[in-house]
Amino acid sequence: MRLANKLVVVTAAASGMGRAGVELFLREGARVVAIDVNAEGLARLSADMSAQGHDIATVRADLSQPEEMRGSIHDAAAALGGIDVLWAHAGIPGPGGIENLDVPAYRLAIDLNVTSAALAAGEAIGHMRRRGGGSIVFTASVSGLVGSMWSPIYSAAKFAVVGLTKSLAQTFAPDNVRVNVVCPGLAETPMKLGFTGRSGDPAEAAAAEARMVSAVPMGRLCRPEEAAHAVLWLASDDASYVTGVALPVDGGFTAR
Repeated sequence: MRLANKLVVVTAAASGMGRAGVELFLREGARVVAIDVNAEGLARLSADMSAQGHDIATVRADLSQPEEMRGSIHDAAAALGGIDVLWAHAGIPGPGGIENLDVPAYRLAIDLNVTSAALAAGEAIGHMRRRGGGSIVFTASVSGLVGSMWSPIYSAAKFAVVGLTKSLAQTFAPDNVRVNVVCPGLAETPMKLGFTGRSGDPAEAAAAEARMVSAVPMGRLCRPEEAAHAVLWLASDDASYVTGVALPVDGGFTAR
């Protein structure tokens, strides 16, 4: 098992890719704390994992709030007895344009996509040093590798996360902490409609999805478990000499 006895923290873990990661990491032998703002989603996750014979701890926190973000990492470390792996996965699509920009929505997008990642890493690093090292994985997007004309704020935020990754990979290398970022394409998750369904018109949402899929050489969306498997590899000792990498999980979209 690739994460046997590893102490793993996952943010935005109640649904989508985060939940897929929790399930996968447990199967790979990890002990896991799941963090999310959605208390009901966390309760469902905990019950489902228990039914499969796995015990997890959960922490409810609003990751857009700095003190809750910071506190959730330390609560997770207390529950586990330390941290070996952090998957900082929180994010939202944000506004779809910049004309008449909704500034509170813009700030929330930056807070969840960038600030929460930086805070999570900053709080986790001390716990990892005490363990002799670790692995931090952020979630960005293909929109952090190539500009998105439909989601410019999201794209700007995810470019920032990729830059953060490359900087921290160098900063934390002497601590034996690797820092990488996974960059999925549009995925079959609850957040999908945040990109395709901004107009509220189901027909327009379907057309937007079809347009996005048409740009993917593999001709389909990312499945949550496919992103989770990429994170598993980056987090595991199989990637022991890999740091500072932005790994696309995009069906060939960025290979064009």
